[in-house]
Amino acid sequence: MPTLNPLAARFERSFDADIRSKFFRGLDFAGPEGDPGWFGPDSAVWYVHSHLPCLVMGLVGAAYIEGLDPSISWMGYDHTRLAERDENGVPTGNVDPEGAAVRLAHSVSFFIGTAYGSTETAEKLARTVRAMHHTVKGTRPDGLAYDADDPEWLRWNYATVVWGLATAHERYHRKPLRGDDLERYYREFVRVGEALGGTDLPATKGEVADCLESYLPKLALTPIKAYATGPNLKGNGVKPWEPGSAYFDWAARDMLPEWAAKLCLYRPPNQAVLRFRRSALWFALNAVHDGTGPIKEFRQARARVAGGTRAPVASTAPTAPDPVRTREEVEALA
Repeated sequence: MPTLNPLAARFERSFDADIRSKFFRGLDFAGPEGDPGWFGPDSAVWYVHSHLPCLVMGLVGAAYIEGLDPSISWMGYDHTRLAERDENGVPTGNVDPEGAAVRLAHSVSFFIGTAYGSTETAEKLARTVRAMHHTVKGTRPDGLAYDADDPEWLRWNYATVVWGLATAHERYHRKPLRGDDLERYYREFVRVGEALGGTDLPATKGEVADCLESYLPKLALTPIKAYATGPNLKGNGVKPWEPGSAYFDWAARDMLPEWAAKLCLYRPPNQAVLRFRRSALWFALNAVHDGTGPIKEFRQARARVAGGTRAPVASTAPTAPDPVRTREEVEALA
């Protein structure tokens, strides 16, 4: 491995302490030799996911639009630490910054692991996420049941994620994929959705856009979502570069399709301010990437396939039902 510059070495130490040591446990990127994983070094996925700052921005945007589904809002409220609560368990109306950071770190681990990990690592991550989804079931306050294994939910979830990652890449990557190369990313990424149990998934940029808009009659800005967006985040004390900050929230809303922006009452600033904000974010994301370079997992994957690869596995769709596990058993897998 090449010697890292001081900034990259410092970043790696921080990433190792805060994320890698907690959320990358048991994931193999260095071997077995020649294993391409799910995609391989010539894939669009390897290129897109190698820019970690854009990947994070894409996940923030995906989480925002995903939460416009009321069932998703209540899944997060009932089954994650996203909602801040007082000592009696009553929600305060704020996002729990630590809970948001944990959720983001798990997502980073998943999308780095499925891109660059060995085939077994990618499959392990998919099994773990599927197992967690199996435990997310409940009833909304309006009496409607929700189930994270619902094919319609899986399709919505998939479309929001690939939209977020591809949109952030197009807007903020220094050298983004365009045209047929970008379409290849959409086609390749389908195998991630299939590995999580999704079916009938959109496989082009246009299909993803149509899929998202088709859910509009089911979407709403629930109280949970409203408390955690826009002016309600001003003065919450979260640093601009951390999950739950007003700046990250603006950047996510600014990525939204027009219909979604209208749903959440997003009004962009004047053109001069808008250009400045987007340019500043573009510069910041690329400066971080240029200064730190691809993370260790990417470098390990490159070394793993330096001598050539075999063909990736033909399909990532589950071939048999998963074992039934409790939430405690699932968390022990992660």
